[in-house]
Amino acid sequence: MSKTKILNVGEIETQKQKYIIEKLRKEFENKYKETNKKKTFHVETFGCQMNFRDSEKITGILTQIGYEEVDTEEADFVIYNTCTVRENANNKVYGRLGYLGKLKKENPDMIIAICGCMMQVPEVVEKIKKSYRFVDIIFGTHNIYKLAELIELRLYSKRMVIDLLTDAQMIVENLPSERKYDFKAGVNIMFGCNNFCTYCIVPYVRGRERSRSPEEIISEIKQLANDGVVEIMLLGQNVNSYGKNLDQPMTFASLLQRVERVEGIERIRFMTSNPMDLSDDLIEVMKNSSKICNHLHLPIQSGSTRLLKLMNRKYTKESYLELVRKLKIAIPNISLTTDIIVGFPGETDEDFEDTIDVVKQVGFDSAFTFIYSKRTGTPAATMDKQVPNEVCNIRFDHLLKTIRESSKDSDGGEINSIQKVLVEGINEQNPELLTGRLTNNMLVHFKGENHLIGKIIPVKLIEKKRFYYMGEIPNQ
Repeated sequence: MSKTKILNVGEIETQKQKYIIEKLRKEFENKYKETNKKKTFHVETFGCQMNFRDSEKITGILTQIGYEEVDTEEADFVIYNTCTVRENANNKVYGRLGYLGKLKKENPDMIIAICGCMMQVPEVVEKIKKSYRFVDIIFGTHNIYKLAELIELRLYSKRMVIDLLTDAQMIVENLPSERKYDFKAGVNIMFGCNNFCTYCIVPYVRGRERSRSPEEIISEIKQLANDGVVEIMLLGQNVNSYGKNLDQPMTFASLLQRVERVEGIERIRFMTSNPMDLSDDLIEVMKNSSKICNHLHLPIQSGSTRLLKLMNRKYTKESYLELVRKLKIAIPNISLTTDIIVGFPGETDEDFEDTIDVVKQVGFDSAFTFIYSKRTGTPAATMDKQVPNEVCNIRFDHLLKTIRESSKDSDGGEINSIQKVLVEGINEQNPELLTGRLTNNMLVHFKGENHLIGKIIPVKLIEKKRFYYMGEIPNQ
C-alpha cells in the first residue's frame, strides 16, 4: 500500500470519527437539557509514556462528546488504559475490575471500557469475557481512534463490544486530544517495535514499526507551539529507528533538525533510544542543538555481553561504554539515565558484576531498576536457569546502593550557578514551593508565584539533594 493511499484512508477514517463524535455530542446535549446532569468519565492509565499519550487522546474524544472528567471511578464512564509489560500489571487491573463490578451494581447504566496493551493478548480478552462480563467495551492499541464509534455501538446494542486488530492498518490523525499540561506535550513520531527483545511483549501488542510522516509531525508541533507549548517530548518505542519505513526514508537526526526550526518550541526531549542504533549523526545534532535537552535515557538492561545476547539487545557491554564515551565527549554536561533488569534467566554472579561495573563507569543520574519477572508469550519466560527470588533480592539491593553511590557527584549544574528551569507546577509536598525541571531532567524546588507556571525562568541552585535541587529565583 502506498503512502498516499494510507493517508487518504486515514483522512476518511478521521472524518468518519469526527462525524460520530459530533452526533454523540448533540445527543448528550439534549440529554443534559432533560436531566440538567452531565455524564462523567474517568481514565485510569497504567504503563509508559506512550500509554499516557494515548490517554490524552481518549480524554480528548470523551470531552468532545460531552463527558465531564472526574478524579474518581464513581463515574458514568470508566476506562482503563492498560499495560502488559509484566504479569503483575495484569493482576493489578483484574483487582481494580472487581471494584468496578461493585460500582456497576449500584449504577447499572455505568459503562466500563478496557483498552491498551493488555487487550492485545487473546488469553486476557477471553478471561475478561468469561470472568468480568460486566465490562462493556474492549479494544486494543491499534484502534483508539474508534472510541466514539465503539461507545455509540454500545449505547445502541446494549451488549459487550469487542474491537481488536492484530496489527495497525492505518495511522489516523487530527482527532481531539486533551493535554495534561498547557506548556508541554508528547508527540508520537512512530508506533510499534521491531526489536523483539526476548523479555518484552511490546512488539506483540503494539505491532511493527510505523513512522508518521515528517510533515504530519511538524504540523502538529507547530500547532502546539501556537497553543503556547514550549517543550515537546518525541515518543516512540525506539526513536532511533524513525523513518526507515517511510516511502522516502528519513533519519531521526534529520527529523530533529526540522523540529528544532519550529518557532516557539524552546525545549525538545525524546524517548526511548536503543543503544544499538544511536548514530554519530544523532550525537552531532544533539551537540550542536540549542533546544535539545541535555538528557538521554539510554537503557542498558544488563552489563553482561553474554546476557545482552540472550536478551537480543544487539549491542555489547563494550559498545555501550564506547557510546557513552562519545556522548560525554560531545556533550560534557549530558545527564544519562537507564533501565536495568536484575535476575534475567541464567544471570550469574559474574554477569551481575558486569552490570555493577557499567553503573560505576557511567555514573547514571538515575535508573529504573526491575527484578525480572516472567512475561507469558515471550521467549525468556521459557528459558532455563530462572534465578531464585532470594538471589534477585540480594542483587537488587546491591544495585540500588551502587546507583546511589555512583550518582552522588552527578550535579547537572554547579551549586550557586543560575540555570534555566521550566516551572511545572506547585510542589506536591509543600504548596509554598514551585517545582521545575532543568534541561537535564532534574527537579528543582523553589519559592515563587503561581503565574510562573509554564514559563522557563532563571533559578539559582543553592543545595543538592539526592534526586533534586533546592533553588531560589535570583534577586528575589
